[in-house]
Amino acid sequence: MKRTENAAAVVTGAGGGIGRAFALELARRGGRVVCADIDLDAARATAALIGADALPVRCDVAEERQVRELAATAGSWLDGPVDLVVNNAGIGAGGRTVGEIPLRDWRRTLDVNLWGVVHGCHVFVPDLIEQGHGGVINTCSAASFAAAPLMGPYNVSKAAVLALSETLAAELAGTGVAVTALCPTFVRTGIAGGPLIEARAAKLAATAMRWTGWSADRVARTALDAHDKGRLYVLPQPDARLVWRLKRHVPVTYVRTLGLLGRLGPATRLGGR
Repeated sequence: MKRTENAAAVVTGAGGGIGRAFALELARRGGRVVCADIDLDAARATAALIGADALPVRCDVAEERQVRELAATAGSWLDGPVDLVVNNAGIGAGGRTVGEIPLRDWRRTLDVNLWGVVHGCHVFVPDLIEQGHGGVINTCSAASFAAAPLMGPYNVSKAAVLALSETLAAELAGTGVAVTALCPTFVRTGIAGGPLIEARAAKLAATAMRWTGWSADRVARTALDAHDKGRLYVLPQPDARLVWRLKRHVPVTYVRTLGLLGRLGPATRLGGR
């Protein structure tokens, strides 16, 4: 049986975007899904699309206590163990250079994007190990290795999540628990409208999403299919795979070229210096 079929799953950030797509696709595969989101109304809207096989829960993943409460609620509602955890909750941040970005923006981005995943792994993984099966999918983003200018907090948070995913995969080898790191580029979601993204950066991101972005449904299906095959890295789009290869084979040239293009183009328009 495939891991993502009939799964007892918890999805964070399930109120919209990739998180909602994960929840809906897992339900289509016969699963029961706990739809967690900091916005309870959004979580309820996702659960309503699924029906009786979904439970909406409010959870701020930046708070360990709330993630523990989420795990307890999930175990009670599912009347059994969780066997798939999708650590997807995240926020966008961008539009300023390192040194210009307020430290409060750094802290909030790391609290949600990094510590939210740390909390999810810390709370759920021990039970997955004990039961000897299951899986973890962490939404990392191609920002985890692309190092695009004017995205410092987001890049750092996602790079840390990729490192965490790789470490976890090594530690869980042979336990029956699989780990997948999802690294898409542009996905047509509402993340560009977040409060920590400068207006000009948001406009550029929205344009890129519209013209080159994949749908959240397609990204979620691709990630779940890859998880079924036991894949650690999932880079859905061709541009993600291209950047991955460039960073691995010509890293210094890649970074220098990225900096040059940034000074000549988007960085200038975004107010970078």
